[in-house]
Amino acid sequence: MKSFFVLLLILSLIVRAQTSGIKSYCNPIDVNYQYNFEQKKLQISYRSAADPVIINHKGEYFLFATISGGWWHSKDLLNWNFVKPDKWPVEDVCAPAAISVRDTLFLFQSTFSRRPIYFMTDPKSGHLNYFNPLTERLHDSLCGPWDPSLFYDEDLDKWYMYWGSSNVYPIYGDELDKNNQLSFKKYFKKLIYLHPKEHGWERFGYEHRDTIKPFIEGAWMTKHNKKYYLMYGAPGTEYNVYANGVYTSDHPLGPFEYAPNNPVSYKPGGYVTGAGHGNTFQDNFGNWWNTGTPWLAVNWNFERRIAMFPAGFDNDGLMYSNTRFGDFPHYLPTKKWNGKNDLFIGWMLLSYRKNATASTVLDDFTPDNLTDENPRTFWIAENNNPGEWVVIDLKKVKSVRALQINFTDYKNNIYKSDSSVYTQFKIYSSTDNNKWKQIADLTSEKRDRPNAYIELPEEVKTQYIKYEHVYVASKYLAISDIRIFGNDDSPLPETPKTFSVKRDDDRRNAFIDWSEVKDAVGYNILWGIKPDKLYQTYQVFADKETKLELRALTVNQDYYFAIEAFNESGVSQLSETIYCK
Repeated sequence: MKSFFVLLLILSLIVRAQTSGIKSYCNPIDVNYQYNFEQKKLQISYRSAADPVIINHKGEYFLFATISGGWWHSKDLLNWNFVKPDKWPVEDVCAPAAISVRDTLFLFQSTFSRRPIYFMTDPKSGHLNYFNPLTERLHDSLCGPWDPSLFYDEDLDKWYMYWGSSNVYPIYGDELDKNNQLSFKKYFKKLIYLHPKEHGWERFGYEHRDTIKPFIEGAWMTKHNKKYYLMYGAPGTEYNVYANGVYTSDHPLGPFEYAPNNPVSYKPGGYVTGAGHGNTFQDNFGNWWNTGTPWLAVNWNFERRIAMFPAGFDNDGLMYSNTRFGDFPHYLPTKKWNGKNDLFIGWMLLSYRKNATASTVLDDFTPDNLTDENPRTFWIAENNNPGEWVVIDLKKVKSVRALQINFTDYKNNIYKSDSSVYTQFKIYSSTDNNKWKQIADLTSEKRDRPNAYIELPEEVKTQYIKYEHVYVASKYLAISDIRIFGNDDSPLPETPKTFSVKRDDDRRNAFIDWSEVKDAVGYNILWGIKPDKLYQTYQVFADKETKLELRALTVNQDYYFAIEAFNESGVSQLSETIYCK
């Protein structure tokens, strides 16, 4: 008997060792998004960042984004520190271009006029130098270069720039003169246009339902196995369907061919929606990543956040990005991953539509909004005072592993991030809503974490989670969602028994139906150009209709579809694939 209990103890220690000390992240990424002055005249205050570029420079990571007053530095893609530069354009930087070449990091801003190219050898210090004090003005000033991207081809020892942000002009490209401060050679070419009549995902508007002419923007060049991948964002940043597509070529200036699996990064459903206008980079283990711009739009349409998704190139040379469970916790890699789903931990969403109670409520901003997985609804307390609280009831005792607290800016008067802007709070757990145990304390430092992700050091068995407020700089305490991740011990969901896909007469669209699964939290519809290339995902919660009109298909492309259900315990088996001609 004694040996039996010893064995149980050993097994328990092994399990605990395997499940504790995990390094994970969750989109939107946890950085101190900066307040800015862009809408001060309209008295619209908000934190935002968009159009991200993450650069691996000498084994460390640097994140540049729109109107942020500087950049961020990280050694692990998890902990980001803001860097204030010693010189910066008075108008700030929009959609920056950045590149690391040997020991130097180069930086350039979007512009319609003459602006400098900067360089840094120590970007952690914030010290900027002028590589080209004033770039030449393009003879066609309407084309920019806005949304620029710098690219250096080591094999050719040549420099290039790509740019464009318009629903009139295309993505352009030009070789730069390496012997003349990277000035334009002025032979720039029109490289790619949008074709929304053929590519359904390039149509504008929420769910691609607007008739406005779509926008092409956010160029980024990647070279892999001697092939050039010119990525672009479309159809517009202010909707859930913002995505990245790619064209390929054997030459840096084309001609380019449309990738059959476009869009390569697409996330129209879930809490984080929108994955367009970012970049592709490799981490220190050789893994590929794709960054993008999720849509927030609480205060105005261009209020945004940053996300990063595992990416790669398959054996046929297709670039892809994996957004399946793209706003759930994922491992931070410590080695080269093998499969596109290797980083998904399996911690499921426990908080969806759970009952929430609060200390106080302002007007109609009720605590039910905290669990609806919608960043554009939120709870507001009557007072922004220490001690305000929210309690979420998980209905029964479950294993909690991580939380994400997403703050909202509401009727603020803040237009610059400074030392007064930070977030502080505590998290408690309870099995009876009476006796509480502190499980997280974010009061030891004054950091601004508007999308604070907290990985617990080990699992916490609890039914109730309490947020206790300490400080935000805002006039109001407003939180959009408190997202709780972990696992239940109930059975996994079944695969939907029926699943059908019908291509519309307009072949850009498909009508998808499936049967309801008992106790499912939601469903993932997966599709792609081959059964082993189901790279795209649309997440639908189970309290919505069991049907979807997918409007993101390419007219002359055949597809395969499958579906899976998920609940608080995990994910069902994937259904058989359906061929849809």
